[in-house]
Amino acid sequence: MASIPVALIGPLVLTGLALLITYLVLGPSKYGGPSSGKGVVVHVLVLGDIGRSPRMTYHALSIAKHGGKVNLIGYLETTPHPSLLSSPSITLHPLPPSPTRPPSIPFLLFAPIKVLHQLLCLFALLSYRLPPSQWLLVQNPPSIPTLFIASLVCRLRSTKLLVDWHNYGWTILASTRGPRHPLVYIAKLYECLFGRLGDHNLTVTHAMARQLRLPPYSIRGPMTAVHDRPSEVFKPMWWGQARQDVLERVLPEDQKGMVPSIMAGTTRLIVSSTSWTPDEDFGVLLDALVAYAADPVSETCPVLAVITGKGPLKDMYLAQIAELTKSGQLPNVRIATAFLPFEDYAKLLACADLGVCLHMSSSGVDLPMKVVDMFGAGLPVAAYCGYESFGELVKEGVNGRGFESYGELAIILRTLLSPEGGGELEVLRKGAVREGKRRWDEEWDEKVAKIMGFAA
Repeated sequence: MASIPVALIGPLVLTGLALLITYLVLGPSKYGGPSSGKGVVVHVLVLGDIGRSPRMTYHALSIAKHGGKVNLIGYLETTPHPSLLSSPSITLHPLPPSPTRPPSIPFLLFAPIKVLHQLLCLFALLSYRLPPSQWLLVQNPPSIPTLFIASLVCRLRSTKLLVDWHNYGWTILASTRGPRHPLVYIAKLYECLFGRLGDHNLTVTHAMARQLRLPPYSIRGPMTAVHDRPSEVFKPMWWGQARQDVLERVLPEDQKGMVPSIMAGTTRLIVSSTSWTPDEDFGVLLDALVAYAADPVSETCPVLAVITGKGPLKDMYLAQIAELTKSGQLPNVRIATAFLPFEDYAKLLACADLGVCLHMSSSGVDLPMKVVDMFGAGLPVAAYCGYESFGELVKEGVNGRGFESYGELAIILRTLLSPEGGGELEVLRKGAVREGKRRWDEEWDEKVAKIMGFAA
């Protein structure tokens, strides 16, 4: 992706101001279509990769299922959900890639350039290229510049703004830049101010809804907690030939020889999905596997750990895995990585013995979608539990186990993956199946459909 030369910063600023003045002088067209039911136009905006935004994907599919017309806006970095591509009621509007930061420009100076680029792209799309809509459904975070431009366009085009709070942008920034970074302070003020402008707010947990009512957010508008739920593609699999066929197809080529022992139960399959970012300390799982492997081979069951996903820290951790393997610190343990199509990932989860989630909430009140998917596939989990909202999803000893250190995770692995732990693992599996029975459509129809006028 090309970077923006410093010489172009001035012209970009002037262009942005000219567009804003023209927009305000001419006046935007306003929504005049149906306000409820079939034919309602909804813009869904995610300032991220559509293919890795399952919740916003599910929103779009639910709106289309109820007769709405959806314009889904975001980046196309990975292949979107197949149903998005096949739906006649959903139109994808790719955003141009953001500029990359040249090494010679400090982050503090480059950040405004990136934000300005995003603002101009969103401004042109939402104001001119797309018709007005009854609703603009926005994912937050990222909040900059999304909340500002969304609230401006909604006020000028008679559109209702629905903000779907997944987390807080400023806490994510603080986790990478430090809590005292000047941009963190600015981002917090910005998010608290513009976060109050939604006509309705959705949150991923009850804990987040409670927190948003309090200072510094102080949101007074309507708010509804809508928990993430699995889509129909995630479902338990009867163990047998179907499981073997999936494993032989989706496992990395150099691990396919382990399929017979996995099928026989003499090798345990664990799966972890990660975006390979600082908010998920993958080192915790590596250290736990090293501790697990340090036990006598006669006392531990062989393990194949498949790690799915891609992200900026992947190469660093792959180097660590190679070194641990070479130095003999992972006897009885194999680690493989993969990036799978959506449906193959869902089937891999259904084939595994245990899911591992390393998500560490920056806000303390969000929940990891990956655990929701695991439950949909009937897969019990071991998940990091050091945050307030954890109990809204994972019930200790019922559908999963929680840990806060690699030592605690190692104990969980020894317990659940041993022959003696088979009974407890089966109890957790049944709990995961029960938790996964409530699906996204049921949650959405009960809560969001009424807000948007698709149900009485």
